[in-house]
Amino acid sequence: MSTVPTVVNQTGAGVLGQLYRNIYVPVDNSPHSNRAAQLAVELGRTFSATLTGCHVYAAKMHDYRFKQMEYTLPEEYLQEQELERQRKIHDSLITMGLELISDCYLKDLQALCDKADVEFESKMMDGKHSEELLKDMQASGYDLTILGALGIGRVKDSQIGAVCERVTRKSTNDVWVVKHVPGKNEEERDTILVGIDGSPQSFGALKTALGLARQFGKKVELIGVYDPYLHYSVFKGIVNVLTDQAAKVFRFEEQNQLHEEIIDTGLAQIYQSHLQVAALMAQQQGVEASTTLLDGKCFQKVLDHARKTRPWLVVVGRIGVHSSPDEDGLGSNAENLLRLCPSDVLFTTALEHPELDVKAEESIHWTPEAEKRMERVPDMVRNIARTAILRLAVEQGHSVITNSLVTEAMERFMPKQTSMTTTALAEALAIEQARRQPTAMCRKCGVTSKVANPVKCSVCGGTDFEVITPEMLDRIASMEGGVEEETTYDGRKLKWTQEARRALYSVSDKYQMRRSKARIEKKARSSRLETITLEFAKSVIDEETGAALLPSDVEKPIPAAPDPQPQAQPEDPRQVVATDANGNDLLSVYSWTEDAIERVLRVPSGFMRNSTQQRIEDLAAQRGAEQIDLALVEDGIEVGKQMMAEMLGQAGMVQPEPQPQPKSEGKCPFSGVPNEAGWMSEMIKKRKEILD
Repeated sequence: MSTVPTVVNQTGAGVLGQLYRNIYVPVDNSPHSNRAAQLAVELGRTFSATLTGCHVYAAKMHDYRFKQMEYTLPEEYLQEQELERQRKIHDSLITMGLELISDCYLKDLQALCDKADVEFESKMMDGKHSEELLKDMQASGYDLTILGALGIGRVKDSQIGAVCERVTRKSTNDVWVVKHVPGKNEEERDTILVGIDGSPQSFGALKTALGLARQFGKKVELIGVYDPYLHYSVFKGIVNVLTDQAAKVFRFEEQNQLHEEIIDTGLAQIYQSHLQVAALMAQQQGVEASTTLLDGKCFQKVLDHARKTRPWLVVVGRIGVHSSPDEDGLGSNAENLLRLCPSDVLFTTALEHPELDVKAEESIHWTPEAEKRMERVPDMVRNIARTAILRLAVEQGHSVITNSLVTEAMERFMPKQTSMTTTALAEALAIEQARRQPTAMCRKCGVTSKVANPVKCSVCGGTDFEVITPEMLDRIASMEGGVEEETTYDGRKLKWTQEARRALYSVSDKYQMRRSKARIEKKARSSRLETITLEFAKSVIDEETGAALLPSDVEKPIPAAPDPQPQAQPEDPRQVVATDANGNDLLSVYSWTEDAIERVLRVPSGFMRNSTQQRIEDLAAQRGAEQIDLALVEDGIEVGKQMMAEMLGQAGMVQPEPQPQPKSEGKCPFSGVPNEAGWMSEMIKKRKEILD
C-alpha cells in the first residue's frame, strides 16, 4: 500500500494506564523462577498491581510413592500397628517439610514486594503442579502470569519445562515466559520485538507492548514475515509424476508466473501495510517504532532475528491470522517461539482493531455484488483480502465498495485466474529475459523492481537501489570458475557458478541441501537473476543450515556421480541399481538398462518413486521379463497415469480420456485384484490405510 492514513489506537490512554492489575507468579527457587519474581515485582510496582506468589508442593504424590514401597520395609515395620504409626509419621513429616519449603520460597518473594511497596499475597497448594496452577488461575482471574521456562528439574538439553508448557498452552490470559536469565554485570536489553501479521491478536500484542515500552523506557521494533518459498518447493516435488491432463488442471508454469509476479509481491505489500499501520499506532502513543519485513518461514525468521538483535522481550498473540478465532492453545508460530526463542516471550490475549480498519468497516458500504463476490474468497484468506480492499477504498476516498474496486484490489494483491493474464505474464517474462536488462534491487527490503529505473520501492517505499547488470554477473561467474546451466522443473533456465555449486554440495544433510537448492532457485527467479553466484547461494545456505559456510567448504570438489554398478546387499535380495544425485539408492532384484534408470530417477524420491518402481517390477514379473528396459518403465508409468486420471475423474476435476488397457485376464496388472471386485477402490483403501 503506497500510503496509509493516520490511525489512533482504540483504547487511547488505556495503554498508558494500569496495564496489569493482578499478577500471578509461580515460584520454585530455580534461576528462571527467581528472575520471574524480580520481573513481577518490577511490573507490580510500575502498574500498582497486586502480586500473588504461589508454590505447589506434592505431598500427595510422596504419600502415594511411600505406600507403593511399603513392602520393602524391614519385617519389624510391617506389623500392622507399627505400619500405621510409620504412615502417620511419614505423612506429617512430608507435609510439614514441604510446607516449610514453600513458605521459605514465598517469604523471599514477600520481602522483595515489601521493599518495592507492592501489595502481596501468598498461596500454597498440594497436588500436580500444572493442574493446581491452572485451577487457581481460572478461579482467581489474574490478568498476567509470569513464570520461568525451566524449573528445578531442568537438564542440559531442556527447552521448556513441563509445568511452563502446560500452563502457557492452556491459560486464557497473558503469560510472560522468562527464557533469559541475565549474567553478572550484563547490560539490560532495550528493545521490545512485536510480531505483526495483520490479525487483531497481533495488534493486541502491539497495544500491550506499547504500554510496557512507555513505562519501562524501551524501544519497539515491529517485525512482519511472509513466505514466498513454500509453493515452489511443493510444485517442484510433484511435477514429474502428473499426467498431461493433471498438469493442465494445475498449470504449473502459469502458477509459478502468478506467484512470482503477483502473489509474492502482493503479500509483501500487504504485510508492509500492516507494519505501516502498526508504526502509526505506535507513533500516536508517543513511541517511535522501527519496522522489519522479512521473507521465509514465520517462526524461523522471528527466531533468527531475536537471536541476532537480543531483544528484552518478544511479544506475540497466542494465535495468528491463519487461526480460527475460537481456537484454544497456541498457534504453531507461538508454539515454536515458546520452545526455541532465547529471549523472554509474552503471549497476549488482547484483541485490537486499528482505527483505520474500524472506521472503514463502519463508514464504508459494500454493494450486494461486491459482498457476493467476497463469499467466493477462501475462508483462510478472506479477512486478509477484506482488509486490503478496505484500505484501498480509504486510500482512494471511496465510501462504497463496488465490484470494480474489488477487482482493482485483487489485481494489486491477489492472483488473477484468467488465461489472458497468464498469457500476458508469460510474454512479458520472455521479452524481459530476452533483453537481459539490468535488475534493480531495493537495498532496504531486497525486493526486485519490475521497471528498469525505479524511483521508489513498491513494498517498503525505499529509494536506494542496487543495479545488477548482466556484465557484472558474467565477470563474477568467470572469477568463480565458469557457469553450468540447469533447467528447473517448469522449463526455466538458471546458471550456477562452480563455487556456488560446490557450496551447495558441501551441505551434508541431503534434505537441507534439496531445500536450500529450491530456495536459492526461487530467490533467483524472484530477483530476475539468471546466474547464481557464491555470495547469493551462501546467504540461503547459511540461513538454512544455521552455520556459516567456510572457505574450505567451497574448495571441496563436487561429488562424482555414484558407481552405477549394482552391489549386493548382505541382508536384502535386492541390489543397488543406481544412486541419484541426492544419495538415494534404487534397489531392485532386476537388472535395468541405463535409459530405464535415467527415466525412473526423474520421479521424485520417496513414496512416489517407490510406488512407481513397484508397479514397473510387478509388470515385469507378469510379463516374465528378466531385464527392465525403457519401454517397460514407460508402460508401468502409464499404468500410474491411468490410475491418477481415474481418481481425478472421480473427484470431478477432469474427465479421463479412454486409454487402452493392458491385457490382464480381468485383473489389475499390478495388484492382481479382479476388475469386477473394484480394484481401484481396493487400491484407494490400501493407500488410505498406509497413510493413516
